[in-house]
Amino acid sequence: MTQPPELVDTPEIIKSKIDNEYSRFKTVWENLTARFNNAVIIQNNFDLPFIQPEGTSITAQNFGLFVQNLNIKFAEYAQNNSGFYVHDLNRLCARAGLDNWHNRNQYHAYKFAVNYDLIPEVSFSLKRIICAILGRVKKCLVLDLDNTLWGGVIGDDGLNNIKIGNETPEGEAYTEFQTYVKKLKERGVILAVCSKNDDDVAKSGFTHPDSVLKLNDFVAFYANWDNKDINIRKIASDINIGLDSLVFIDDNPAERAIVRENVPDVCVPEIDPQNVSSYIRAIEDNGFFDTVAISDDDIKRTGTYQQNKQRAELLESSAGNYDEFLKSLDMQAEIKPFSEIYYDRITQLTNKSNQFNLTTKRYTLAEIKATAQNDKYITLYCRLKDKFGDNGVISLVIGEIEGNNLKIILWLMSCRVLKRGVEDLMLDTLVDKARDRNCRTLTGFYYPTKKNSMVKDFYKNFGFKLVNQDEQDNTTWLLELENYQTRNKFITLS
Repeated sequence: MTQPPELVDTPEIIKSKIDNEYSRFKTVWENLTARFNNAVIIQNNFDLPFIQPEGTSITAQNFGLFVQNLNIKFAEYAQNNSGFYVHDLNRLCARAGLDNWHNRNQYHAYKFAVNYDLIPEVSFSLKRIICAILGRVKKCLVLDLDNTLWGGVIGDDGLNNIKIGNETPEGEAYTEFQTYVKKLKERGVILAVCSKNDDDVAKSGFTHPDSVLKLNDFVAFYANWDNKDINIRKIASDINIGLDSLVFIDDNPAERAIVRENVPDVCVPEIDPQNVSSYIRAIEDNGFFDTVAISDDDIKRTGTYQQNKQRAELLESSAGNYDEFLKSLDMQAEIKPFSEIYYDRITQLTNKSNQFNLTTKRYTLAEIKATAQNDKYITLYCRLKDKFGDNGVISLVIGEIEGNNLKIILWLMSCRVLKRGVEDLMLDTLVDKARDRNCRTLTGFYYPTKKNSMVKDFYKNFGFKLVNQDEQDNTTWLLELENYQTRNKFITLS
């Protein structure tokens, strides 16, 4: 910091120093963005000062207040500039405590800005931001019930005697945990229940007047006497996500051990049943569900999965006539070039979609923005609605024009809309856009991963011809556009 506040400074001088310090950083950020087109910037904010010679007075000259005002400006810049993120050292410092955060002997001897013992925590915090930027986070929180979401055993104690609400310290702790889980759900985390219980008894717990969570907050609900690892596999299958996208919270150490042993891809953090607040800390401190942006699709996610249940019920009632089922959905799609309003969601999809993802290429927000604004690319997103509701943005294509050929460098789709004809409509639209740009062929690529084997034959099934296959089974495919016939039958393009 080049201009710290002085006790003799007037409020006007203090404000000028804050503005000058902020401008110095802002100039660095803007120069980095200008020089590196797709730059992702992570900026530390300021930690709390070790000493405060001004005493307890909260005047304009107070160094702590000076730091807080600068941090607010950093946060405002992050809110208004994509590709810029703040690493909150201020909060880490508060968590650790000033006496633990600052080691003056280490600073004077080695100029360590942070206590050497806390560097791993700082590094892990930075890693959490990077994982969130890249979408390497979990999707679903699976919860036990008894002594996890409420105190006591509902089957033995009865509904009226479980511990929930603000009348007792124990009940208040469980209420705090339920409130935290509810907020996770509201920003897009999928919730599921996995409990050894009778189904009707387990569900009755959410009718308690003090229960913050209700039955409709959960996308999957398994309360029976099967082993929990079996039910967790069913939950992942129902939601159609990988086991490595799940986090399991259970107060019983034996149940945690069984799940760890039998479904090792699931994250099962250690918690202390004697301290319900440790449940929150286990989720929070591991950064399982960190995010750098919250999209409209995130907020609607639970409703979207619940609508999928209704679609499944309709399919079951259609007596196996799949075409009639698709017609009855009354599907309508919006397919357009990438739009700024969806940049966050598009970036999120490129980093979270693994199964229906032909190349598994990842993008940052800045890269998506640059690609959308570059004329050598064709970009398409698909938003799908039907009579049950809005699925949101669920499919993306990025194509790169090379002469008379369009290279499909990214094609992905959310698995929750599989086999509804979206891929047919996307290909129809991509062919139209390619022809508009005088392309005569499409080239597609499939790069196998542990998770995308479901699309191994995608291009083959869509009429592309195999032109190359290497030793790693990476394949290249070609489609001639001259005689292409449209494929879409069931979706109306708005």
